[in-house]
Amino acid sequence: MSTTSLPAGADDVTGTDSGNGREARTTLVRAAHLVDVTGSVDDGWVLVVGDTIAAVGAGREAPAADEVVDLGDASLVPGFVDLHGHGGATEAYEDESFAGSLAVHRAHGTTRSVLSLVANPVPALVASLARVRGVMRTDPLVLGVHLEGPFLSPHNKGAHNEDFLVPPTPAAVDALLEAGEGVLRQVTIAPELPGAVDAVRRFVAAGVTVAVGHTVGTHEQARAAFDAGATLLTHAFNAMPGLHHRRPGPIGAAVEDDRVTLELILDGVHVHPAAARALFGAAPGRVALITDAMGAAGAADGDYRLGSLAVTVSDGIALVAGTDTIAGSTLTQDVALRNAVTLTGRSLPQAVASLTSIPAAALGLGDRVGRIAPGAVADLVAVSPELEVQRVWGGGRRLR
Repeated sequence: MSTTSLPAGADDVTGTDSGNGREARTTLVRAAHLVDVTGSVDDGWVLVVGDTIAAVGAGREAPAADEVVDLGDASLVPGFVDLHGHGGATEAYEDESFAGSLAVHRAHGTTRSVLSLVANPVPALVASLARVRGVMRTDPLVLGVHLEGPFLSPHNKGAHNEDFLVPPTPAAVDALLEAGEGVLRQVTIAPELPGAVDAVRRFVAAGVTVAVGHTVGTHEQARAAFDAGATLLTHAFNAMPGLHHRRPGPIGAAVEDDRVTLELILDGVHVHPAAARALFGAAPGRVALITDAMGAAGAADGDYRLGSLAVTVSDGIALVAGTDTIAGSTLTQDVALRNAVTLTGRSLPQAVASLTSIPAAALGLGDRVGRIAPGAVADLVAVSPELEVQRVWGGGRRLR
């Protein structure tokens, strides 16, 4: 990580709150280490002005601030970005209210969230998009909606109701784009469905990130979707053909395409650590760790709903009731961070990147999100030497 100190005479840096014209509060955060995709700096500090990082440096000399927070032996990393999660704290993002779910994940370091919805009839999805739009008006940490359905293969539906799966017809695509203006961030499509490639082009042209997933498609069909503009693979290995030496399938197509980011659920249940290690090695800098969390994240084992389906959670493993089909996870991103280090041997900067800058780049957020650098949003997480979350700031505001 490169550090940027303030210019001479700038010890009294202040900013203006653009929303009300008042002088913004300044906070200086000190940590034993600053860690992001660019590396690690010892004895670092970050100056936050309002909701933005104003300066970054190292050593005891630092600018004055309204508040100084000394994190001791903790490491300071960017806030985590979750591309794919369905809920937590007994709530789902289809519910009328899901503030508890957001709070649970934020306490575990997720400062920017894409809210995933399972397959439902198009009118129900339209209603969910409207609810999330209302939340986004007052909560800038919600990045928008991920429609994991309804454009999925019925032959690899996972924990989605087959009755609600439909092909991506122009009428269905138009209805969701109209309802999702300003809120629809991501959509998963099985590339073998009739009209899929045209739908990919239509969503991409509208500024929506498209993922390939829940598919029985071939390598060639996945490549066609990527060539049409899809840039994500939904939870790699899960709900898709495996990587076969003569039929490389969607995984092979994604690995060989530098334009594609591959989601990975690193809970030790969805994907074996050996397969996860192989994926990190095959697609360096392109693996984004997601939670795919459902309502039992941050809650007790028991009976839940995922969309219209009954789910049973035992020992933290969620299954569609009466089946061996995994129904999301109970993962939080701090656990994914620890697993990336302990199960797959990632360095801390590599693991942090998979939770921050890599998913941010997949959404086209640039360098403003997922980095500790001047001009970036002040999304920050303090983790102990054991990588336990101690404090969280989102947009400069203390969340934990």
